[in-house]
Amino acid sequence: MSPPLWLVVPAAGQGRRMGAGRPKQYLELGGATILARTLSRLHQAFPQARLVLCLDPDDPWFRPQWVPFAHWQRTDGGRERMDSVLNALQVMAAEPDDMVLVHDVARPCVTTADLQALWQAVSVHPDGALLAMPVADTMKRADARSCVATTEPREGLWHALTPQGFRFELLQQALFQAKTRGLQVTDEASAVESQGRRPLLVPGRRDNLKITHPEDLALATAILAAQKSSLPLSSETSQ
Repeated sequence: MSPPLWLVVPAAGQGRRMGAGRPKQYLELGGATILARTLSRLHQAFPQARLVLCLDPDDPWFRPQWVPFAHWQRTDGGRERMDSVLNALQVMAAEPDDMVLVHDVARPCVTTADLQALWQAVSVHPDGALLAMPVADTMKRADARSCVATTEPREGLWHALTPQGFRFELLQQALFQAKTRGLQVTDEASAVESQGRRPLLVPGRRDNLKITHPEDLALATAILAAQKSSLPLSSETSQ
């Protein structure tokens, strides 16, 4: 039997780059909030998982009916993403070898197939795994004036996506030590890497869009429509 699966969704951000009157996770995407669509997609893949949702303690927008999971709990989000995930880990009744997947609330287009592929990778790889995609564009490094300083070779470069998954004990230890050492980590994998570990890169689809800017809403709407018409997204995996 596989260890229990926990899902952590940090959703305490303000999404200021969207320029909207509410946090981006509460903007509508095809008749439902981004948060509701993201949770629905996770539930399609992992209906028996246990969810920890990180929210601003003063959040006036959240509605519990948007959560499709039978087993879930809410915890306070922190100042940084790392703080939110640490808060979630602290309230879990998890065992050291339980699997934890951390997913951006602003990625509602992740497919069930990619979610299940990541889960399988985390199940067998001791250093954890993350969805990622190889860099396809020419990469430029800018100088202080935003002029091109160098062109970077793209061989071996990947875009880190989410979810990212690790065993509970490894993730908690890595994030706690990163915070203690004052390391600036922007995702869970970089914290684990700081422990000398090497998470596995699991190739993910390029339509796993992170909604960040206003124009991303139209693009996400188009992606979801295309997925609905062409992909078998409703399959479920037993755990």
